[in-house]
Amino acid sequence: MSGVNLTQLKQCIIEPSLADLGLGGDVAVNLLAGTALVESRGAYLKQVGGGPALGLWQMEPATHDDCWNNYLRYSGARHYAVILEGMLAQDQPRCQQLVSNLRYACAMARTRYFRARDALPSVSDPQALSRYHKVWYNTCLGAADAQANVALFQAAIKA
Repeated sequence: MSGVNLTQLKQCIIEPSLADLGLGGDVAVNLLAGTALVESRGAYLKQVGGGPALGLWQMEPATHDDCWNNYLRYSGARHYAVILEGMLAQDQPRCQQLVSNLRYACAMARTRYFRARDALPSVSDPQALSRYHKVWYNTCLGAADAQANVALFQAAIKA
């Protein structure tokens, strides 16, 4: 199955979404593009096999809610919460918008990464981007294989 055109995803969704948050830049854009490729092949809006993950970035509802409950609701992150709330459509619950609202889903994935303790890796190092994804997004319990996903991050860098 083919997915969204990666160059268009970067230019039309990822770059403006991250710029709105004030958390953009080339490395963040490449990281989010690679994450979409790894997590959903840039194609699937619901987890294959019936799991809980949603959207191109395959964020689980529990992770989404954790970002809101344990980060965005506190004063130090209130600025980001206001921006994210402005991205929301009014006719769907927040979590459901991980499927239907690419801008919001992308911004929530970036929020997940923003909470990481480590600095973002090099913009043009697919191995480092893949490792960063595994540690800070997929986690040790997830199925992602940092070595196997290097090619996907390389594709994200080239797009």
